[in-house]
Amino acid sequence: MSSTEKSSNFIEQIIDNDLAEGRVSSIYTRFPPEPNGFLHIGHASSICLNFGLAEKYQGQCNLRFDDTNPEKEEQAYVNAIMEDVRWLGFKWSGEVKYASDYFDTFYEWALHLIREGKAYVDHQDAGTMAKNRGDFTTPGVESPYRNQSVEDNLAEFEKMRAGEYEEGSCSLRAKIDMQHANMNLRDPILYRIRKQSHHQTGDKWCIYPSYDFAHGQEDAIEGITHSICTLEFQDHRPLYEWFLENLPVPHQPKQYEFARTNLNYTVTSKRKLKRLVDEGVVGSWDDPRMPTVSGLRRRGYTAAAIRTFCEMVGISRSDGIADIAMLEHAIRDDLNNHAARAMAVLNPLKLVITNLPEDEVQSMTAAAHPNKPELGERTLPFTREIYIDRADFTEDTTLSRKKFKRLVLGEYVRLRSAYVIKADEVVKDDQGEIIEIRASYVPGTVGENPPEGIRPRGVIHWVSASHGKQAELRMYDRLFSHPAPDKGDEDFMSHVNGHSLEVRQAWIEPGLAEADPEQNFQFEREGYFVADRHDHTAGAPVFNLTIGLKDNWAKKV
Repeated sequence: MSSTEKSSNFIEQIIDNDLAEGRVSSIYTRFPPEPNGFLHIGHASSICLNFGLAEKYQGQCNLRFDDTNPEKEEQAYVNAIMEDVRWLGFKWSGEVKYASDYFDTFYEWALHLIREGKAYVDHQDAGTMAKNRGDFTTPGVESPYRNQSVEDNLAEFEKMRAGEYEEGSCSLRAKIDMQHANMNLRDPILYRIRKQSHHQTGDKWCIYPSYDFAHGQEDAIEGITHSICTLEFQDHRPLYEWFLENLPVPHQPKQYEFARTNLNYTVTSKRKLKRLVDEGVVGSWDDPRMPTVSGLRRRGYTAAAIRTFCEMVGISRSDGIADIAMLEHAIRDDLNNHAARAMAVLNPLKLVITNLPEDEVQSMTAAAHPNKPELGERTLPFTREIYIDRADFTEDTTLSRKKFKRLVLGEYVRLRSAYVIKADEVVKDDQGEIIEIRASYVPGTVGENPPEGIRPRGVIHWVSASHGKQAELRMYDRLFSHPAPDKGDEDFMSHVNGHSLEVRQAWIEPGLAEADPEQNFQFEREGYFVADRHDHTAGAPVFNLTIGLKDNWAKKV
């Protein structure tokens, strides 16, 4: 980092001081997810922070999986997390790392603590241990196994490893202080019995280290200089430091905490997100309504917009709630600048241009983006029969131009990138519903002003009825209708927005069918859409609504 470049948050200030005073010579961070679910928007902030610091200070950042609980972990989660980090635009140092890479070392260090008289095997069940730990007003009660001999503890721990005890019958605990004001230091668990296969180590182990025992030692083995965690680990820091002081670690990392990113109208608990998936409220972890990174990606959010949002939220020492409108603003701004324009008719009404021959097809051209000529142009087939949106026509000739800037019977309007047309008559069904408009085009008005005396009310979008394609549009909205769905005594599931997905059929420009999966568009006057990364094909186009052109939620609440 340049000497004249100012640090932007308190962690950068710490790093600046550490470098200036020689406490560290280079910066080494890590992003350590547990592979028990997909990453969410809160993790994105941690990714941007840890990898961003490594980039800014020309250091390194590891991707390391804290895979100490095989009961809840899956290789599918590992794969999804790696893909998310890559998609966000970051590259980790060297090979992907796992806590399980160090299981042999952790086991030896557990033996070291036993030999030092600082760990013991406890045969109390989980309920008894929890009761005997006490609480913030009640001191803990020492286990009857706490003072057994080193030899007995070594033998018992070996039996645990050999699989001679059942799950839950015993555990290895650190011997620290059952009276300590910090509950995390009241003889925390180091190892539990889990007779389950591990996605990396198979059936080699039936005992697994706790997160607290593994995490700091992983940092020490890897030479991490700044171990950055969220605030819920602040009370765990004394335990983190106790392990480093009492084990023969090769390095002394430092832990720092920052506030996690919380959003209104959102839940980010992995347990709750998994419940949404398991109970079929959403289709998958990457359902476009989910706050997961892969869900946002499938919704059409760009990596650049998510990184911008993380910069907007910033890094703080105190918890707060970020407004989801900030995230929505970031994607609107990004797509407004970069998404190609296109036309789609969601509520089609047929319009017949009577003075255009039935078999004639004219080619209109339109800019892919009004401010980006480098994106080129697109071709629009103009035919006798087209579709316009039903909301863009009225028979009411009393409406002023200010109130209705679209097509009125007997008046003119311009078709986007095409002719000025006049609505001459309507055709209705037996129920009196309009099923067709008959109109005429004004020659010489493509890209030109109409003759004197002809004043189009406005501009409307359209799609050729014979050359356009039908597409499925998935109209997504916020998953929760309450700004704090997981607060209080109510079940967060009671706040699920029952209208968070509406599937509609629409007519689209023919070229849109050939869009690549994940290609973003602004459907003019409708919103920003993306070709679904899984389901979109040329033969069956599928587009997801990323975000509307304007924030309509302010009107709802």
